Amino acid sequence: MNQSLIDKVSANLESLNQLSAEDLLKELLSIMGNELVLANSLSLEDVTLTHMMHAIDPKFKAFALDTGRLNPETYMVMDRIQEKYSLDLEILFPNNDAVESMVKEKGINLFYESIENRKQCCQVRKVEPLNRVLSKYSGWVCGLRQEQSPTRDQVAKVEIDSAHGGMLKINPLADWTLSQVKDYVKAGSIPYNKLYDNGYQSIGCAPCTRAVKDGESERAGRWSWENPDSKECGLHGK
Repeated sequence: MNQSLIDKVSANLESLNQLSAEDLLKELLSIMGNELVLANSLSLEDVTLTHMMHAIDPKFKAFALDTGRLNPETYMVMDRIQEKYSLDLEILFPNNDAVESMVKEKGINLFYESIENRKQCCQVRKVEPLNRVLSKYSGWVCGLRQEQSPTRDQVAKVEIDSAHGGMLKINPLADWTLSQVKDYVKAGSIPYNKLYDNGYQSIGCAPCTRAVKDGESERAGRWSWENPDSKECGLHGK
């Protein structure tokens, strides 16, 4: 982690938070270069950011977390995104011993039993691999938007990520609506996960995600058996 680089960006948080998504990425890629990485979950937001960042610097850094429980449609869009943008996407996997131990103790679908179990599964399959890869960078780019859920309504475009050692966390689409994201993907002919055409609005692991019903919030389909206030997996410090 390059602290002087973080300090340089941090000194201009107010002005950076006023920039458009494209201008923000252009500015930060110029300043940070390979110290900045995109966390690509293959969501509509993250394929949007892939398109934006590729237009600025085709060799930008990106990674994806393969939990071992993803939908086939997610793997399909992963391939299409890599092909379209010649993207050198680093794929991160959970520690095999940790997964085997967890499943042996609590079963393959432990997450249905309690929030504690669900968060343990997320910790093993997502959070630990994330922490491993973020240790190599000074800032990460995410597709968080304020509109997505009550747990994200205060998200800023540029933040200090205290949950990950004080690195920078960049959310260029923080003030975008879902309609804006969909319009951008359509206009750019960007590959996307076809589950979105079947009523999904937020896509994670297959057992923990369902389509959203009319009138529900975007993330209602994630861990649908839980209270909305608990619907984070730990990737974002919740």
